Amino acid sequence: MRAVQCVPGGVAVVEVDEPGGDGELVHVSAVSICASDFQYIAWGSQQIIGHEIAGVLDDGTPVAVEGMFGCGACEWCERGNYNLCALTATAALGITAPGGMSEFFRAPARALRPLPMGLAPEDACLVEPGSVAWHACRTGGVGPDTRVVVVGAGAIGLLAVAAAQALGAAEVAVEARHPHQREAAERFGAVQPRGLYDVVIESAGSESSLHRSFELVRPAGTVVTIGVFTPDVAWPHLTSFLKEAKTAPSLGYCADGAHGEVREFDRVAAMLVQRPEIAATLITHRFGIDDAVHAFDVAGKRENGVFRVVVHP
Repeated sequence: MRAVQCVPGGVAVVEVDEPGGDGELVHVSAVSICASDFQYIAWGSQQIIGHEIAGVLDDGTPVAVEGMFGCGACEWCERGNYNLCALTATAALGITAPGGMSEFFRAPARALRPLPMGLAPEDACLVEPGSVAWHACRTGGVGPDTRVVVVGAGAIGLLAVAAAQALGAAEVAVEARHPHQREAAERFGAVQPRGLYDVVIESAGSESSLHRSFELVRPAGTVVTIGVFTPDVAWPHLTSFLKEAKTAPSLGYCADGAHGEVREFDRVAAMLVQRPEIAATLITHRFGIDDAVHAFDVAGKRENGVFRVVVHP
């Protein structure tokens, strides 16, 4: 089968064996390119890339794939907090385990979420990054009494806007860098930042956005970090110290509820059905798998009107 594999300095389309072993076989329909994929390439990964995956099972069931499997048996997995399972660090798709940008992908049944009516597999690759954004909002305690600002208006930042709105935030603002990001934020109903905020969602993963987040948070407020920072990032200690602002790193997604009865994946899939303009706005480019190298080149130029680039195996 064809797959997109990390190679020094980029990716290549290669022929590999169909995935074997345990788990359900997914006929992959769409995989979107995340900023972390570029980090994996820079870190020297030699794995098949891709963790934002949607497809169809042998029986025709359309699914989105949770990229964090967990072991399924530890106390964290039993609680529904499989993002905190020790296996998460050792089985990250695209860096320590094969990802899903290939014609077929095999995943544990527990990681497959059937899609609701109205959400096509070709768009459902947004469920994974949307769940990252949803979890960040939940981690920050976003609700009807909170004013929220998102720093960084890439795809995950805009998905955080939609998630905060779905969770009932009283106000959702966005700090965007590029004109196309500001236009999309306005289309989503976000406003320009004004004053200080109860919850700040940092989605850009840069030192400047981190410092700006602590400038925007109110005293005793919460800054939720989705972005992955390099070890040399200077933490804005004085600003956070003077405000006694809480910092809440947010890792992935999990079940929504004490007993794991609802997945954040399912919440986001429903949101994408209710708001079809999200996928229409955020999926800006689509390529077949044979053009994956070009797809990564386009995805790396985010200032040129790019949000999410999708590869269709």
